[in-house]
Amino acid sequence: MADTAVHTREGAEQAARPSLLNRIFLHNLSGKIAAIPMMATVLIVFIGCTVWTIYFSFTNSRLLPTGKFVGFDQYERLFATSRWNVSVTNLVTYGVFSLVFTLGIGFLLAVLMDQKIRFESAFRTIMLYPFALSFIVTGLVWQWIMNPTLGLQGTMRNLGWESFTFDWIANPRMVLFALLIAGLWQGVGFCMVLMLAGLRGVDEEIWKAARVDGIPTWRTYVSVVLPMMRGVLVTAVVLIGSGIVRLYDLVVALTNGGPGISSEVPAKYVYNYMFGGGNIGQGLAAATMMLVTVLIIMVPWAYLEFGGRGRR
Repeated sequence: MADTAVHTREGAEQAARPSLLNRIFLHNLSGKIAAIPMMATVLIVFIGCTVWTIYFSFTNSRLLPTGKFVGFDQYERLFATSRWNVSVTNLVTYGVFSLVFTLGIGFLLAVLMDQKIRFESAFRTIMLYPFALSFIVTGLVWQWIMNPTLGLQGTMRNLGWESFTFDWIANPRMVLFALLIAGLWQGVGFCMVLMLAGLRGVDEEIWKAARVDGIPTWRTYVSVVLPMMRGVLVTAVVLIGSGIVRLYDLVVALTNGGPGISSEVPAKYVYNYMFGGGNIGQGLAAATMMLVTVLIIMVPWAYLEFGGRGRR
């Protein structure tokens, strides 16, 4: 009887294995087949190209990626180059100001829009319109506005205000703020829409309870509403941060890295060395450092956002 029971159990387990495999591999088979191109794209384009980039950043490749392995020579040369150091400093400065002002101004505009003002749809469309433009168009428009001869400065001086000065794109100390103005003009509207969507998702009962308790409106926004908008804030930070790291076309259109190298950014450094300077190894080393920077920012956030959720 015992042997019969053992054989019966083994037979049941063997019969269950195929059904388990069927549930894993055959469940929603059409969806899995449809996802094959996406998975292939991720494996080949994203992961494959990332590995390719990192590998050839350790070579002395020039015009073609065929150089020999040279270890960390490209990275030592990279951090010894003043142009790269200036690019990193510029990106950090621009990034901090851009992130703070975009979130701050976007949230304030969203609060104003949330007061059920008249013509809200028209104002929302006007504020969001610059986001529909490419950074190239934005850069060219603001290049004309800030041109010392043909732009705002020249116009005001022609009108009789001879002492008026607005030459930021020609001033090495102010050129980053010229980029910041153009970037804010394009990005604030989108941030405002994200924040407004978050505000509209707050339950009306919370506002009623705050008014009953006598909590000031500004305190309600800061202490109650903002923590409830955590998901929206994280989304806004990720989108703004990704735009900051890959800042390139706005710089090319507005200043082209000038005056001198005072508005250079890492993405432009990578492009110039890979396609203009004929130094693929150096360009890929710079690209790898940009990737490392993104990972340093994203990995802790992903751990706090998703890893801590399982512990709770």
